[in-house]
Amino acid sequence: MPQAITDLAAAQSGNDIVLTFTLPTESVDRRPLDQAPAIEIYRDFEPLSGAGGSHAAVPKNPTSLVTIPAAMVDRYAAQGRIRYSDPIPADIYAANAESVPVYVVRTRVSEKKASVDSNVATLRPVPMPEPIADLRADVTQSAVVLKWTAPQKSPVGAAQFSGYRAYRAETEPGATAETSKTKSPPTLIGESDATVPSFNDSNVEFGKTYTYIVRSVVQTPNGPQESGDSNSVVVTPKDTFPPAAPQGLVVVLVPTQGDVPAHLELSWAISPESDIAGYCVYRSDQEGTPGVRVTGNEASKLLLTPAFRDMNVQPGRRYFYSVTAVDRSGNESSRSAAVSGGVPAEGQTTP
Repeated sequence: MPQAITDLAAAQSGNDIVLTFTLPTESVDRRPLDQAPAIEIYRDFEPLSGAGGSHAAVPKNPTSLVTIPAAMVDRYAAQGRIRYSDPIPADIYAANAESVPVYVVRTRVSEKKASVDSNVATLRPVPMPEPIADLRADVTQSAVVLKWTAPQKSPVGAAQFSGYRAYRAETEPGATAETSKTKSPPTLIGESDATVPSFNDSNVEFGKTYTYIVRSVVQTPNGPQESGDSNSVVVTPKDTFPPAAPQGLVVVLVPTQGDVPAHLELSWAISPESDIAGYCVYRSDQEGTPGVRVTGNEASKLLLTPAFRDMNVQPGRRYFYSVTAVDRSGNESSRSAAVSGGVPAEGQTTP
């Protein structure tokens, strides 16, 4: 006969009561058990006045809630403890409004003899709002924006929710909400007020995959209590946002100096964005037309500094220049304001 469980505990998660306990590994005569025992969980409802928390009496004939065969025990194991969720339906809430659930657990390795009863665990659950069902996510340049619809009250009159908590876990690439496998349990990343059914997660990296859930929060006599999980949303933010156009473009005529012919030098302000890979210069012969790129069409030929020397200009002609910035994801900005310049022909003041 296995030793009795002595650390049975009950906590609420959403509208479920979660039981946790440690399985015995020895028999009552302290011999190691050859295998994990089967688990028998019992639940009864006792009047509020007669339920004394962990000191409540074990019912004389406890009512069986569930039996977990030894072969399935591993499915309920987490971090060295057994975790079983008891989803109490709304009709049972209503029928036992003045009662509290009382739980007892037994284990057995033989059909003939179960362990003695565990300690008693009781918990008066607080009806919670229904879980959020329409969580969705939008990717912006600076954040993943989570949005949802405020939950409705449960049929038995859940307490008014006071806010929301957002959770995130990093997920294997290519996952979906149905197939996502998180690398670690979801962790709390922030809270929002009950009047704001949204949350901005700005601490993300482009290219990584994340799974999000949101829970409502209700204030109870025992402190804040969370609803069940919302639907999960899997997001892989990608950088599809071009940088801002460069500013302050200037074109300067450099006269002939020795063997170096007259030419035009361009300069502009350094882009303040942190992921700039380089710049491109465009030149046109006609004002108001886009022109062609004169700094090469390959990423390796991006200008790494905000300057360009145009040696391929013909005296007497006027050129119109514009500049773009390119980020490390290959997104190219719109063009800067065009600035003109030229090398005068012999006898000309300006082209």
